[in-house]
Order: sequence, then C-alpha cells, then structure tokens
Amino acid sequence: MSLTRRAFAASAALVASPALSTARPRPIVIAHRGASGERPEHTLAAYRLAVAQGADFIEPDLVPTKDGHLVARHENEISGTTDVASRPEFVARKATKTIDGQAVTGWFTEDFTLAELKTLRARERLPALRPASAKFDGQEAIPTFQEVVDLAKAESRRTGRTVGVYPEMKHPTYFRTLGLPLEERLARALKSNGLDSRTAPVFVQCFEVEPLKRFRTLSKARRVMLVSNGPAPVDVKSAAGLKAIAAFADGLGPEWPLVLPVADGALGPATGLVRAAHAAGLAVHPWTVRAENRFLPKALQRGASPADHGDATALVKALYAAGVDGVFSDFPGLAVQAR
Repeated sequence: MSLTRRAFAASAALVASPALSTARPRPIVIAHRGASGERPEHTLAAYRLAVAQGADFIEPDLVPTKDGHLVARHENEISGTTDVASRPEFVARKATKTIDGQAVTGWFTEDFTLAELKTLRARERLPALRPASAKFDGQEAIPTFQEVVDLAKAESRRTGRTVGVYPEMKHPTYFRTLGLPLEERLARALKSNGLDSRTAPVFVQCFEVEPLKRFRTLSKARRVMLVSNGPAPVDVKSAAGLKAIAAFADGLGPEWPLVLPVADGALGPATGLVRAAHAAGLAVHPWTVRAENRFLPKALQRGASPADHGDATALVKALYAAGVDGVFSDFPGLAVQAR
C-alpha cells in the first residue's frame, strides 16, 4: 500500500464510520456534483471549491465512455453540460436513444472514447439561473472517476481532514444492456484505490434496486438507495419497505420533501421518515438543497427572480433538526455554515 493510500485510509474513520450512527454529533455535508451552484457541475473546479467550503464528501455521477472508462457527468447525454453541440467533428454522433423508457436526443458518452471526451469543455447546465457559474464555461474538461478520487486524496492530505467520495451509478441497467456494466467497473476502481471497506470514506448510491444488490456482492463499500418524492421502486413510507432496503443498503437518500413536506408554500412538520429509517438501521441523506428561488418553497423565496437566492439556510437547518445524517447541496458552503 502506498503512503498516499495509507494516509487516506487511516483517516477514513474520522468521517465515514460515524455517518451511519444516530449518535453522530453533526451530519455530513455532501457536495452535490461539487459546488455546482457556483461552478459548472462535475468539474474538478467545482469539487475543489466544495472542499474549500468544508464539504465532507464530493459527489460524482458516473457514466461510461465507449472504451469503458468511468467519467463524471450527471447524464450520459452531454449537450447541456459540454460544448459538444458546437463541435463540427462530432455532428454525426447526434442520436436519439431510449433510456429508462424515455426518448432522449443528443450526444452520449457511450458513443465517445475517453480521448474524444477530453477534447470537450464543460459548461453551466442552468445558465439563466446561475450566470456567475456560466462565466467559467469552457475552462474545465470532463473528469474521470479516478481523477475525482485523486483529488479527494490530495485534498485530504492538504487539509488534514478526510474528504470522501459519494459516486452515483447512473442508468446501470441501461448500460449493462450495452455491455458497459457500471457495477463491476466501480467495484474494481474502489478496490484499486483502497476504498473497498465499510470504513472507507465512500458511499455508492443508485435509484435502482437490482444494481445496488449486485454491487453488494462485488464490494464492501456502503450503499445508499435513492428515492424521489413520487413513484419509487420501494415504499419508503412503510416499515416493511425500509426493512427491505436495509437488506441491501446502508442508507436512504430521499428527496428532501419526503422529510420536510411542503404545504401551502411553506415547510411543514417533519415526517416520521428519519425516525423510521433509523429504526431500520439506515442513515438518511436527503437531496438536494439549492439556494435559488426556483427550488425553494414560496415562503422561503426572496426577491422576484427565480434566480434570486432565497432562505435555503432555513431549509438546511430544518433538515438538521429533523435528525438527518447528511445533506446533499449544490451550495455546500451554505450547508456547512448552517451546521
């Protein structure tokens, strides 16, 4: 084991292990796609800023390239987050595909080699809401998962605190049908980086049940089941559903209104989800706190524009008060300060 890996592994328990305990003195802050409210998402610049703001974990969504490398993109369709649509050499790559039952038109990572993707430049996905972030368009390349892990290790050494990684497997069933399975690739990557343990500073997340079950057979890393505030593959509002999740996952990642429902434009009292999940042995890491009015209930909005920042601090504090074990945020500095 290299000195770098020993140092990273030795400090892992400082952040990782207590995160599953209800006795943890403070919840973890997960930088959703990096500090993605202030830099183009899933770029090394966004991840570095998140660490500087105090995030405990940085979150890369993972999709594969044509030649099997894992790269950090929210979706495999990349026209909204890169300059691919303006590249004449890639005009012929535009396609329409059916992904998880939805027809999607654009350019897809699985049709590019890593070398080809590295020629593209990242851009802000929501420029109308995040014009300050859009000023950084064109400055960053698409990072590989290995580059994200290397950044986390380097920042752990630099800051003297553990910076973990929180990868999400995107559309794993779809990619398995293409012969580009995510589970095995991610498991190999974690093992090669000394992250294949329950105390390693890593959580592996997914919206799909079977891929998480499969990943459980490939790696000791902890797993988190993601669920949205709508139809979900497992009923998280029942004890039986939470018990079923606990059989293959260590944590629950609910959309935040499942913890704090919105009624008449305001935050309502916390549901019993956190308490019930804890009773089932699951950590709870809700997603995603964003500062813009567009993403906040009316009572927390400030100013007239959807891009104006509202009182997201009140939302974060309410989630902390509800007993969550961690929070995803596009503005990790805000979540750290509220903590």
